[in-house]
Amino acid sequence: MKDYMQGVQDSLPVMLGVVPFGITCGVMGLAAGLTPVETVLMSLLVFAGAAQFIGITMLGAGITGWGLIVFTTLLINLRHLLMGVSLAPHLLKLPLARQLLLTFSLTDESYSVTMNRTDKEGYSADYQMGSSWAFYFIWAASTTIGVLVGSYIPDPLAWGLDFAMPATFLAMLMPRLTNHVSVAVCLVAAIVAVVGAAYFPGKWYIIAACLAASITGGILEKEDKHAV
Repeated sequence: MKDYMQGVQDSLPVMLGVVPFGITCGVMGLAAGLTPVETVLMSLLVFAGAAQFIGITMLGAGITGWGLIVFTTLLINLRHLLMGVSLAPHLLKLPLARQLLLTFSLTDESYSVTMNRTDKEGYSADYQMGSSWAFYFIWAASTTIGVLVGSYIPDPLAWGLDFAMPATFLAMLMPRLTNHVSVAVCLVAAIVAVVGAAYFPGKWYIIAACLAASITGGILEKEDKHAV
């Protein structure tokens, strides 16, 4: 229970960036033609910010082919494969029910908070559970707020709420840039993402940046081990 509450506590600062993003999701869901119940259920059952936004955008554009929507959101969320691989040595030791709960609730934010703790004090399933489910409830609550105030904020992007998540990710990233490997990986990912966004179709630049960063990190860490 102590680790669980510590996970919740350590996640609180990051939640400040999640709230406006969740409110925006609720507002945009209504604007795209979803009912209030459908919009909130999407956050409860899907629980994937970027995937929800692209899904809502596609529905708002009149795209109703579920196969295309599922494929697009799956493409965006492929980065979870990399996060899952890094957590697999820890999760595979847990009971299946707990594995399912932790994998469903895994987000970029909870992953970052959990890995920060793991690097310093070792992995704790209770800590990850506290962080993950804290984000789950705040995401659902903020989406509900967005649904309730949707009629008063017809265009949330005009308020600059879309900047909340990039700012949150930057706040999570900066503390992890502690050595030359992490800095190099960050720079490679940023360059590939920017170039890819300009020249690659759809969201493939996300996958390209993840792969380039992973390869860079693997090569540099291998070189460091050989040097030692």
